[in-house]
This record gives sequence, structure tokens and C-alpha cells, in this order.
Amino acid sequence: MNGRFIGIFLAAAVASACSAGSAKTKEQAAAPPRISVAAAAAVERPIARFIRATGTLMAEEQADVAAETAGRVVSAPVERGTPVTEGAELIRLLAAETDAQLKEAEANAAQIEARLGLTSGTFDVDAVPEVQNAKAAYDLAQNEFGRIKSLLDQRVVSQSEYEQRRTQMEASRQQYEAAKNGAAQQFQSLQAAKARVSLARKALADTVVRAPFGGVVAQRLVSVGDYVTKGMKVAIVVRVNPLRAQLTIPEQSVSAVAIGQPVSFEVDAYPGRRFEGRVKYVAPSLQADQRALTVEALVPNPKSELKPGLFATARIEQPARTPGVLVPTSSVIVAAGTSRVFVVNDDHVEERIVTTGQSVGDLIEITNGLKAGERVATKSVAQLTDGARVGS
Repeated sequence: MNGRFIGIFLAAAVASACSAGSAKTKEQAAAPPRISVAAAAAVERPIARFIRATGTLMAEEQADVAAETAGRVVSAPVERGTPVTEGAELIRLLAAETDAQLKEAEANAAQIEARLGLTSGTFDVDAVPEVQNAKAAYDLAQNEFGRIKSLLDQRVVSQSEYEQRRTQMEASRQQYEAAKNGAAQQFQSLQAAKARVSLARKALADTVVRAPFGGVVAQRLVSVGDYVTKGMKVAIVVRVNPLRAQLTIPEQSVSAVAIGQPVSFEVDAYPGRRFEGRVKYVAPSLQADQRALTVEALVPNPKSELKPGLFATARIEQPARTPGVLVPTSSVIVAAGTSRVFVVNDDHVEERIVTTGQSVGDLIEITNGLKAGERVATKSVAQLTDGARVGS
């Protein structure tokens, strides 16, 4: 009886032990495995701040070149896209009429110069031949009058002869003064003739339409045989080195923009390339319709790779560096517009919703949700959930 009871007890004990071991095994099997992760500490360091802006590249200069005189086009040596230097010929007009007008004006001026006897280029009224002749006659009349006067004192000549000589002397003096006045008038006529020569020379020069500055011909609007009138647009010339990047700055960033600040930007035409420039102009007021500030930066373009009209995404560097908390970019997961990191605490992780800021190489700034020194997972981040067990 006792032996039977002991056997039953032992059997029950064994069954209980087996049941407990089986439950423990199931519990171990149900526990999730540890996820192997790598962790990095969030660091605080000064970082360069940027203002992000968008805008359009524009030609540094653009001129609608017009004809200064009327005429028929006889030469058009440039095409669209032709690089030109300052003063290069764009259009040439028929110059036969203007050339003849110039020759006529020069001949008239030369005729007056010869009449005035100008050799050194300076005007001396007493050196004019007509004036010299009148002065010689006046001097002779003065001498004759002086001789007659002395003879009258000696009562050798009559009073009537004396009066005749005096009248002749006075007439000679008036002729001399008239000659000087005539020479002065001719000199003024010479000035007018020279002005007509200058106008004729300009008219002849205007038959060649030239580039106002070095750049590229954007459009040529006339062809050989066309007749152009004064003021008619014949070509468009643009300067593409440097270019101007016209950017729009948000209202909240206006106080942080100043002339001379570095600007870097990208364009879709050259993916992955970054171009540099500097702020050259800051508008004195905001655009009322956009509540934004217009800023222009000069961008070197020596190879003419950049084209006016390209859309640019720019960053304007701030002069001062301010501290920020940085973590590896690989530690941040973005889903549905929300950024998350997993903070490693001993053998498990804690999910944190964070706000990101600027990128600095392979690091990214965390502006809210994380403190410097906290460790974040950087490996197997996509497999993690809040509270997940981790190991190295």
C-alpha cells in the first residue's frame, strides 16, 4: 500500500517536472531574438547655417541692339550663338550716301580753313589774309594822314586835302574792322562745318552696328537685303560670364542676408554638381505679393556651361556658425513625412520622433527630440520597433 502510494507520488512529480520544463521551453521559443545593431552617439558641434532659396539664372547683361541710321543691310557676319567681343561687327549697312556726305562736309570745312589761312590749327584774326591786306591799307592811310597833317601845319597843303586824307584813313580803319569781323564770322562758319563733319563721320560709323559688350548673340533679327530704319532692333546680345542668379528669400530669413555672402546652388541640367557665387544685390524692399525678398548673386561661368533661364536651388551661407546636435544620416528613418530614430538603452531600443535640420556630409542635424550624448542605432534600423531587444 505504501509502496503503491510512493510510486504514484513519484510519477506525479515526474509529470509535473516534465510539464514545467515544457512550458519553459515554449516560453523561450516564443521570446523574439535580439537584433544586432551598431550604435553612434549624438554629437554637438558648431555647423554652418544656410538659407535655402530658389530662383532663375539670368544673363548678367542683355542689350537689344538697334540701328542708329537707316539703310539696307549688306553684311550680317554673325549668327545666333556667335560669341562676340566688345565692338565686334553685327550688321553692316550700305554706306555710299553717308560716305559722300562726309566727303562733302570735309571739303566745305577745308575750303573755309584755306580762306582763313589756318595752318597751325589755332585761330589768329590778324593772320587771316584778308585782314592782313585791310590792316596794311589802314597802316598806309595812317602814314599818309600823318604826313599830310605835318604839311598842313607847315601850310604846304590845303585844308581840303587834309580832310580828304583823314576820310581815307577812317575808311581804311573801317575796312580793317570789317575784315576782322568777317574773319571771325568765317571762323564760326568753320566750327559749324566741322560739326557737320563730325555728324557725317558718325553717320558713316553708324552704318556698322557693333556689339556694345562682349558676350553671345542671342538673336539676329535682320538679314542681308533687309531695309532697316533708325531705332529698329537688329540683334540681341547677352553677357553670360558671369551670370546672375535671381533668388527669392523667405520673409523670415531676410535679416540674415547681406551683400558678399557665399552662395552655392545646383541646377537640374548638371545633377550632382554644385556651382558657387556671391551675393551682389539685395532688394531694398519685399515683394508685396509674395512677402519675399529678391536677391541677386553673381556666378562665374567661364565655360558657358550654365545658360540663362535655368532653374536653380541655392544655399546662402551664414557668416556665423552655431551649435547643433548631429547623428549619422543612416540612423534616421522617414515615413509618411515623419522622421524617427531609435535610441539604444542597454539591451533594448526606444523609438523617438525627431525634427531634422541641415545635412553636414554624412551627418544630419536633429533640432528636436534628441540630446547630445544619447546613442542611436545606425544598423538594421528598418527592422527595429519600439522596445525591441538588441545586441551588438
